[in-house]
Amino acid sequence: MTSLRTLGSSDLEVFPLALGGNVFGWTADEATSFAVLDAYTAAGGNFLDTADSYTAWIDGNSGGESETIIGKWIAARGNRDDVVIATKVSEHPDYPGLSAANIKAAADASLRRLGTDRIDLYYPHFDKPEVPVAEIIGALDELVRAGKVRQIGASNISAERLQESLDHSDREGLARYVALQPHYNLVSRDTYEGGLQDVAARAGLAAVPYFALASGFLTGKYRPGATVDSARAGKAAAHLETERGRSVLTALDEIAAAHDAEIPTVALAWLAAQPTVAAPIASARTPEQLPALLAVADLTLTRPELDRLTQASSL
Repeated sequence: MTSLRTLGSSDLEVFPLALGGNVFGWTADEATSFAVLDAYTAAGGNFLDTADSYTAWIDGNSGGESETIIGKWIAARGNRDDVVIATKVSEHPDYPGLSAANIKAAADASLRRLGTDRIDLYYPHFDKPEVPVAEIIGALDELVRAGKVRQIGASNISAERLQESLDHSDREGLARYVALQPHYNLVSRDTYEGGLQDVAARAGLAAVPYFALASGFLTGKYRPGATVDSARAGKAAAHLETERGRSVLTALDEIAAAHDAEIPTVALAWLAAQPTVAAPIASARTPEQLPALLAVADLTLTRPELDRLTQASSL
C-alpha cells in the first residue's frame, strides 16, 4: 500500500499522484470518467484535482462539467470521506475574477455541483493582481471559518504576490496557503524553479505541479513522423522542435529501459523527486492510461538518473 503524503503544513494526506479532472466532460465522457475514477481509487489514489471552469472551453459546455461528474461519482460510490477534492475559482464564465463576493459565490456553486458540504483544497485558479491580497485572503478565510473549505492553496501566481499573501495571512492571523500549483515539468522548469520555488520552500508549501507530462509530450508517444490522436497534440508535439525536448526524450528512453518502466512513470518520478513537490497532477482519458501514472508511487530514481534528466532538461 503506497504511503500517503501530508500536504505541506495541512492535515490533508494525499496519494503521491493527483488525478487531473480537466478531461472529465471533455475527452472523457461521464461513463469513462467514472471508470477512470474507479481505477484510480482502487489503486489507492485519493487526490482529485478539478476547477469550476472545467470544461467551459468546449462548445456546448458552460463550465463546471468536471465538478458535476465528480459529484455524481461520489454520490454513486458513497466515498466522499475517502477522497481529497481540490478545486479552483476565477475562470468560470459566470464567476470570473477574485473579488470577495465572487470567491464566496463560486465556492457555493462548486459545492452544489460536487454535492458536498466542503472543499478540501481551494485555489484561486489565476491570480488577479488588480485585486488586493487582503480581499482574496479575507474571502478565503471566511470560507474556512464557515467550514466550506478545509485548506487553501495558490495557483498561477508570482513569487512576489505569493509572499505578500503569506505575509498578510501571518500578520492578520488568517487562513494561510498550504499548497502551490505551478506549471512545472521536465521541459518547463523556469515556470517554477527560482523565486517561486524559493518562496514555497521557505514557507513550507507543498507543490502540486500541473502539466506534469507537458500536455502528453512526456509520455513518449510524440516522435518524429508519428501522428498522435489527441486534443493537445499540436501543443505537445512542438517540444520535438527543441533541443531540450529531444534531449529529454533520449534520457527518458535510457532510464525507462534500465528500470523496465514506462516513460511517463520516469518523467513523473523526476518531478516527484524535486524540492517541495508533493504530488504531480496527471490526467487519464481512459483507465488503460492509469497504470503508467500510478507507478510513480513505487519508482525511485537514483541520484545519477535524476542528474541525467536534470542535465538533459537544462539545454
